[in-house]
Amino acid sequence: MKRILVIEREYGAGGNVIAEKTARRLGWKLLDDELTVRIARLAKVHPEDCRLREERVDPWLYRLAKVFWRGSHEHTVHLNDADIVDTDRLIGLTQQVVEEAAAVGECVIVGRAAPYFLRDRDDTACIFLYASRDVKFRRVLQEKPNAMEAAHLVDTVDEERAEFIRHYFKAEWPNRQLYDAMLNTEVGDEAVISAILHLMDAGKDRP
Repeated sequence: MKRILVIEREYGAGGNVIAEKTARRLGWKLLDDELTVRIARLAKVHPEDCRLREERVDPWLYRLAKVFWRGSHEHTVHLNDADIVDTDRLIGLTQQVVEEAAAVGECVIVGRAAPYFLRDRDDTACIFLYASRDVKFRRVLQEKPNAMEAAHLVDTVDEERAEFIRHYFKAEWPNRQLYDAMLNTEVGDEAVISAILHLMDAGKDRP
């Protein structure tokens, strides 16, 4: 029986809205922004600082500087790795938070590499949502009225997510083997939600 639903999504495909509506229909807890808040609390940083680093690799110059810092015998600032709030640290905290949420169950988790952290659980359904660039652009434009900004986000956010997955999991994004279904959200939110609920229902009696 499925107790956890993971929604992975292309930027602008409507994943956050669909996840929220699906969680409401299931009567389950939505873990999207709340995941960021939980991770930020563990990292002892502001949620926005955490959000800026989620699902993306740290800039190359920052990673290079960190290598030099860790290799130096004369640290001018006395810090240990637990004090550095970067993607390396956040991904460990993210795994902790995602696994804790999965242990409780009855939740809808949005992104955050959850398909990789939970891939060995048989009580988890993973869905990937995608759409054409034009549809994604129109969705983003509703929230970001600046057309140039909306287009830039559509063209870059998924590239950053793909780089993040390659860097930390040595896999291409999306990794089709991880998903129970890949759905095109151009058919409309309700059609997608119905398909997800049908898949969840079909999995109830599976051993």
